[in-house]
Amino acid sequence: MLQFRLSGSGGQGLILAGIILAEAAIGDGKEAVQSQSYGPEARGGSSKSEVIISENPIHFPKVLGPDFLLAMTQEALNKYAGDLKPEGILVIDSTFVKEVPAIFTNVYSVPITKMAKDQLGRDLFANIIALGTVAKLTKVVAFEALEQAVLARVPKGTEEVNRKALRLGFDAV
Repeated sequence: MLQFRLSGSGGQGLILAGIILAEAAIGDGKEAVQSQSYGPEARGGSSKSEVIISENPIHFPKVLGPDFLLAMTQEALNKYAGDLKPEGILVIDSTFVKEVPAIFTNVYSVPITKMAKDQLGRDLFANIIALGTVAKLTKVVAFEALEQAVLARVPKGTEEVNRKALRLGFDAV
Protein backbone atom coordinates (compact mmCIF):
# COMPACT_ATOMS: atom_id res chain seq x y z
CA MET A 1 0.00 0.00 0.00
CA LEU A 2 1.26 3.48 -0.90
CA GLN A 3 -0.12 6.73 0.49
CA PHE A 4 0.15 9.94 -1.54
CA ARG A 5 -0.39 13.58 -0.64
CA LEU A 6 -0.47 16.12 -3.48
CA SER A 7 -0.37 19.61 -2.01
CA GLY A 8 -0.22 23.20 -3.15
CA SER A 9 -2.59 26.11 -3.40
CA GLY A 10 -6.16 26.23 -4.61
CA GLY A 11 -6.39 26.57 -8.36
CA GLN A 12 -3.31 24.45 -9.16
CA GLY A 13 -5.43 21.45 -10.11
CA LEU A 14 -4.24 19.10 -7.39
CA ILE A 15 -7.72 17.79 -6.57
CA LEU A 16 -8.09 16.77 -10.22
CA ALA A 17 -4.58 15.27 -10.15
CA GLY A 18 -5.53 13.10 -7.17
CA ILE A 19 -8.70 11.94 -8.87
CA ILE A 20 -6.75 11.06 -12.03
CA LEU A 21 -4.12 9.15 -10.01
CA ALA A 22 -6.83 7.12 -8.24
CA GLU A 23 -8.63 6.41 -11.51
CA ALA A 24 -5.35 5.32 -13.12
CA ALA A 25 -4.75 2.88 -10.25
CA ILE A 26 -8.24 1.42 -10.64
CA GLY A 27 -7.69 1.17 -14.39
CA ASP A 28 -4.45 -0.66 -13.59
CA GLY A 29 -6.37 -3.24 -11.53
CA LYS A 30 -5.54 -1.87 -8.09
CA GLU A 31 -7.64 -0.62 -5.19
CA ALA A 32 -7.68 3.15 -4.64
CA VAL A 33 -9.34 5.81 -2.49
CA GLN A 34 -9.04 9.56 -2.90
CA SER A 35 -9.91 12.42 -0.56
CA GLN A 36 -9.33 16.15 -0.61
CA SER A 37 -9.34 19.26 1.50
CA TYR A 38 -8.79 22.91 0.82
CA GLY A 39 -8.95 26.17 2.66
CA PRO A 40 -11.97 28.46 2.49
CA GLU A 41 -10.17 30.73 0.04
CA ALA A 42 -10.89 28.39 -2.95
CA ARG A 43 -8.05 29.95 -4.98
CA GLY A 44 -4.75 30.71 -3.33
CA GLY A 45 -5.31 28.91 -0.03
CA SER A 46 -3.66 25.60 0.80
CA SER A 47 -5.16 22.50 -0.73
CA LYS A 48 -4.33 18.83 -0.69
CA SER A 49 -5.50 15.71 -2.40
CA GLU A 50 -4.71 12.36 -0.86
CA VAL A 51 -4.70 8.98 -2.55
CA ILE A 52 -4.15 5.49 -1.18
CA ILE A 53 -3.29 2.77 -3.70
CA SER A 54 -3.07 -0.90 -2.79
CA GLU A 55 -3.11 -4.37 -4.27
CA ASN A 56 -5.43 -5.38 -1.40
CA PRO A 57 -8.67 -3.95 0.03
CA ILE A 58 -8.21 -0.60 1.77
CA HIS A 59 -9.80 -0.68 5.21
CA PHE A 60 -9.09 2.89 6.34
CA PRO A 61 -9.43 5.64 3.73
CA LYS A 62 -7.31 8.33 5.43
CA VAL A 63 -3.62 9.01 4.77
CA LEU A 64 -1.85 8.83 8.13
CA GLY A 65 1.74 9.01 6.93
CA PRO A 66 2.37 9.61 3.25
CA ASP A 67 4.99 7.63 1.35
CA PHE A 68 4.99 10.37 -1.28
CA LEU A 69 4.47 14.11 -0.93
CA LEU A 70 4.20 16.61 -3.74
CA ALA A 71 4.61 20.20 -2.55
CA MET A 72 3.81 22.76 -5.21
CA THR A 73 4.21 25.77 -2.85
CA GLN A 74 6.35 26.64 0.15
CA GLU A 75 3.21 27.03 2.28
CA ALA A 76 2.06 23.53 1.31
CA LEU A 77 5.43 22.04 2.20
CA ASN A 78 5.42 23.79 5.57
CA LYS A 79 1.84 22.74 6.31
CA TYR A 80 1.66 19.17 5.01
CA ALA A 81 5.16 17.63 5.22
CA GLY A 82 5.29 16.93 8.95
CA ASP A 83 4.10 13.33 8.75
CA LEU A 84 5.97 12.24 5.60
CA LYS A 85 7.52 8.86 6.34
CA PRO A 86 11.29 9.04 6.98
CA GLU A 87 12.00 7.07 3.79
CA GLY A 88 9.24 8.90 1.90
CA ILE A 89 9.70 10.65 -1.43
CA LEU A 90 9.34 14.43 -1.47
CA VAL A 91 8.89 16.21 -4.79
CA ILE A 92 9.00 19.98 -4.68
CA ASP A 93 8.09 22.45 -7.39
CA SER A 94 11.31 24.48 -7.33
CA THR A 95 9.44 27.31 -9.06
CA PHE A 96 7.84 28.16 -5.70
CA VAL A 97 9.53 26.03 -3.00
CA LYS A 98 12.86 27.54 -1.96
CA GLU A 99 13.52 26.10 1.52
CA VAL A 100 13.44 22.37 2.27
CA PRO A 101 14.23 21.32 5.85
CA ALA A 102 17.32 19.10 6.10
CA ILE A 103 15.30 16.32 7.74
CA PHE A 104 14.03 15.33 4.29
CA THR A 105 16.59 13.21 2.50
CA ASN A 106 14.72 11.72 -0.46
CA VAL A 107 13.98 15.00 -2.25
CA TYR A 108 13.44 15.65 -5.94
CA SER A 109 13.44 19.27 -7.04
CA VAL A 110 11.61 19.82 -10.34
CA PRO A 111 10.66 23.24 -11.78
CA ILE A 112 7.15 21.98 -12.52
CA THR A 113 5.32 25.28 -13.00
CA LYS A 114 8.23 26.84 -14.90
CA MET A 115 8.25 23.85 -17.26
CA ALA A 116 4.52 24.24 -17.82
CA LYS A 117 4.89 27.93 -18.68
CA ASP A 118 8.08 27.63 -20.75
CA GLN A 119 7.33 24.44 -22.68
CA LEU A 120 3.53 24.37 -22.84
CA GLY A 121 2.68 28.05 -22.64
CA ARG A 122 0.47 27.93 -19.54
CA ASP A 123 1.00 27.05 -15.89
CA LEU A 124 -2.32 25.21 -15.74
CA PHE A 125 -0.60 22.07 -17.04
CA ALA A 126 1.62 21.88 -13.95
CA ASN A 127 -0.65 19.32 -12.26
CA ILE A 128 -0.32 16.92 -15.19
CA ILE A 129 3.46 17.40 -15.28
CA ALA A 130 3.46 16.59 -11.55
CA LEU A 131 1.54 13.35 -12.23
CA GLY A 132 4.28 12.32 -14.64
CA THR A 133 6.85 12.69 -11.86
CA VAL A 134 4.66 10.59 -9.54
CA ALA A 135 4.47 7.81 -12.13
CA LYS A 136 8.20 7.77 -12.76
CA LEU A 137 9.32 7.89 -9.12
CA THR A 138 6.85 5.43 -7.62
CA LYS A 139 5.98 3.11 -10.51
CA VAL A 140 2.66 2.66 -8.66
CA VAL A 141 0.68 2.74 -11.89
CA ALA A 142 1.64 1.95 -15.45
CA PHE A 143 2.35 5.05 -17.52
CA GLU A 144 -0.27 3.91 -20.04
CA ALA A 145 -2.96 3.65 -17.32
CA LEU A 146 -2.11 7.14 -16.10
CA GLU A 147 -2.18 8.51 -19.63
CA GLN A 148 -5.63 6.97 -20.22
CA ALA A 149 -6.93 8.47 -16.96
CA VAL A 150 -5.56 11.91 -17.91
CA LEU A 151 -7.10 11.77 -21.37
CA ALA A 152 -10.48 10.74 -19.93
CA ARG A 153 -10.55 13.78 -17.60
CA VAL A 154 -9.09 16.70 -19.54
CA PRO A 155 -11.22 19.02 -21.68
CA LYS A 156 -11.78 17.95 -25.27
CA GLY A 157 -9.24 19.52 -27.57
CA THR A 158 -6.46 19.54 -24.95
CA GLU A 159 -5.55 15.86 -25.12
CA GLU A 160 -2.26 16.28 -26.99
CA VAL A 161 -0.89 19.08 -24.80
CA ASN A 162 -1.84 17.10 -21.68
CA ARG A 163 -0.17 13.99 -23.11
CA LYS A 164 2.95 16.10 -23.66
CA ALA A 165 2.71 17.50 -20.10
CA LEU A 166 2.54 13.99 -18.64
CA ARG A 167 5.61 12.93 -20.65
CA LEU A 168 7.50 16.09 -19.58
CA GLY A 169 6.99 15.24 -15.92
CA PHE A 170 7.91 11.60 -16.46
CA ASP A 171 11.14 12.56 -18.22
CA ALA A 172 12.03 15.33 -15.73
CA VAL A 173 13.19 12.91 -13.00
